[in-house]
Amino acid sequence: MAKAKQTKPTSKLKVFSLGGLEEVGKNITVLEYENDIIIIDCGMGFPDDEMPGVDFVIPDITYLEKNEDKIRGIFITHGHEDHIGALPYVLRDIHVPVYATRLTLGILRNKLSEHSYDVEPELIECKPGDVIRGGVFSVEFIHVNHSIADACAFAIKTPVGTVVHTGDFKIDLTPIDGAMIDLPRLGQLGNEGVLLLLCESTNAERPGYTPSEKNVGASLEDIYFRNQDKRIVIATFSSNVHRVQQIIDTSAKYNRKVAITGRSMLNVVSAAIELGYMSVPANTIIDLNEIKKYNPEQLTVITTGSQGEPMSALSRMAYAEHDKVELGPKDLVVISASPIPGNEKLVGRVINELTKKHVSVIHSGVADVHVSGHACQEEIKMMHALLRPQYFMPIHGEDRHLGAHKVLAESMGMPADHIFVSEIGRVLELDKNGAKFNGTVPAGRVLVDGYGVGDVGNIVLRDRRHLAQDGLIVIVATIDTVERSIISGPDVVSRGFVYVREAEELMEEVRSIAAEAIQECFESDMLDWNHIKGAVKDDLTKFLYQKTKRKPMILPVIMNV
Repeated sequence: MAKAKQTKPTSKLKVFSLGGLEEVGKNITVLEYENDIIIIDCGMGFPDDEMPGVDFVIPDITYLEKNEDKIRGIFITHGHEDHIGALPYVLRDIHVPVYATRLTLGILRNKLSEHSYDVEPELIECKPGDVIRGGVFSVEFIHVNHSIADACAFAIKTPVGTVVHTGDFKIDLTPIDGAMIDLPRLGQLGNEGVLLLLCESTNAERPGYTPSEKNVGASLEDIYFRNQDKRIVIATFSSNVHRVQQIIDTSAKYNRKVAITGRSMLNVVSAAIELGYMSVPANTIIDLNEIKKYNPEQLTVITTGSQGEPMSALSRMAYAEHDKVELGPKDLVVISASPIPGNEKLVGRVINELTKKHVSVIHSGVADVHVSGHACQEEIKMMHALLRPQYFMPIHGEDRHLGAHKVLAESMGMPADHIFVSEIGRVLELDKNGAKFNGTVPAGRVLVDGYGVGDVGNIVLRDRRHLAQDGLIVIVATIDTVERSIISGPDVVSRGFVYVREAEELMEEVRSIAAEAIQECFESDMLDWNHIKGAVKDDLTKFLYQKTKRKPMILPVIMNV
């Protein structure tokens, strides 16, 4: 029988990110070809100083909601928050299967159990070597090393060629779990031909190689040996299962019991133990309520809060607000993490507070108690050398990281016009004839505050910043527009502007100016409620700026009877 004639694809492959570019976190990448879409990762980001009161940030998925019928699946590289944190919210609106490895799904199930869904999310377990078909795409899971177990890169076969998405990775020759990154498969893909490489850029500015996670084990051994008279409290990322495993192993070696505090730490550790990713010697882990039964030198406490988060367990210990753990001179705190950019002040405050309590503190600035989970320059170069992509788009990083990665790619011999430094929402189109940017899709950030998703926007943030900087003055008055008279007030309420009892003269002037503004409206036949409010606001804004050089938010409350 004659073979069917192969036709060349006439459509273009579209590749774009809805997060993770020009920022750290909120990672999500989309591949689209005709009527098929796949999504890689779906993470959350952390709020910056310009977002007061916001808990975290998730991607704007407007485009995906409009094209839900095209989506064949969400593929997750690993279980860190910046790769899965938005899924509990996205899966409310997009009902598609989620493909991930065993530990990643274990962590995700814990997160999803805190939410309710009209349609139960479909979670499908995969392992390295599996190939999943999603419309015209086939996605191969490839084992990589990272600071969490079960991390994968993806080789995605598309009608126009192979796309490789590295996820977060490092090349660790002595990993804790014994399984090294699958370099042979990556080299094989390079020999077969790679159209586009999407490679993480987090450590693209750092020369050399990222040290092995086992280096931390050696440092822990030294810390335990030198501090056998102290209780040891170690703060690290809850998702760093290998780090927690080393802490537990070293504690057991020194006959210490281990107590765990912090909700995310408890969730991840319980999932890792249940799924067999951590092995714990019998009778090593105890409930936090039992720590008073033991002497300080018999205990290790593993906690969240390595980033100085105000409500984390470590912060509550530092400020004597933790209901179970009270720190003092017989304690050693080890912060086994590097501050995420922007968190340096928070971590510094916690260290200062601990020092005031005469607690000994060891952190990554003074000892090797942390190694990164991300590839440095030489490892990134090795990834490029193995895959030899025709085109390259750096992902996962701020502008400086993406720019440094571009320079690295050029140093490997890649032509500058084959490198595409993108931004969220910008679409890269590829076919057999080449690659180019072409248009954009809706993209941005959705703010999560408590139970509210997306109800805090730019106007609310502007008001919050205004209130934080200059405070609030409320003017309350009851008027009769028929009689054209003020029945009661104006009364003045000040919050965050001046302390009323110490500024009675200023407040009296504010009352007087508000009353004059209302009377002037009566005399000018301007009896519209909004006009009266506007007049009060305008007159008080001018007066208070002249008097104090400040612009508090002014909120007139005018009631008509």
